[in-house]
Amino acid sequence: MGPTVAEIKSKLQAADAAEFAVLERSLVADTRKGVRAAVESARRRLAVEAQEAARLEGMYVFQNDIAHGGLVVGLDEVGRGPLAGPLAVGAVVLQDRPHIPGLNDSKQVKPESREVIASRIKEIALAWTVQYVSPEDIDANGMTASLLHAFRAALAEVESAGVKPDTVLLDGNPLHMDPREVNVVKGDGKCASIAAASIVAKVERDALMCEYARQYPEYDFSSNKGYASAAHIQAIKDHGLCPIHRASFCHAFTQESLF
Repeated sequence: MGPTVAEIKSKLQAADAAEFAVLERSLVADTRKGVRAAVESARRRLAVEAQEAARLEGMYVFQNDIAHGGLVVGLDEVGRGPLAGPLAVGAVVLQDRPHIPGLNDSKQVKPESREVIASRIKEIALAWTVQYVSPEDIDANGMTASLLHAFRAALAEVESAGVKPDTVLLDGNPLHMDPREVNVVKGDGKCASIAAASIVAKVERDALMCEYARQYPEYDFSSNKGYASAAHIQAIKDHGLCPIHRASFCHAFTQESLF
């Protein structure tokens, strides 16, 4: 008696591309409906996996081409727009191998996956850091100066660890922060090291905002992360500003601080 549909399905679900090719040939004559469905399901899964592998490879090839094979540091910011909390800038230096599965623009990655990917980044990166600019400094100096300060601080921290990048890849528009600067618009979706910086900065900043949520429970920072949700705006109207709000971002709906 041959293998059952359940046994075939289990093998197909675990098969890589080479194993699937062998299994598919062996099942050509098997007309059972469950077997045909399992073969098609495995084919679709492998197509998606191949597409993802190609996307990921492209992110590493992209940065390697820009840097002409040299060492790259990717920089990205998180928290430019919130009403509360710091600006965060991540910097990550990655080698070409190993690739980090799921690496992408942090906005395209589910929160639970970001945690896993961030841990992997920290394990294999030659260097990484997250630097912050406080709400007070953002209010005092403005966003452009704050970004410039944080990017320079992140690069200095990487270099203080003994890692000297040949190319500084910066997400977005030019800041003229360093002679090695190369700007990549929407780089967090194109370049491996910038995507890694985006994810690490996002995970670290989100964790910090959850800490602030315990200090200032009125504003539900664990949910909104400081962004202008309707509930957050209403909380500001009801309670005023707390010490981690950016006053310059809140003029439209502020009262005097109650803290």
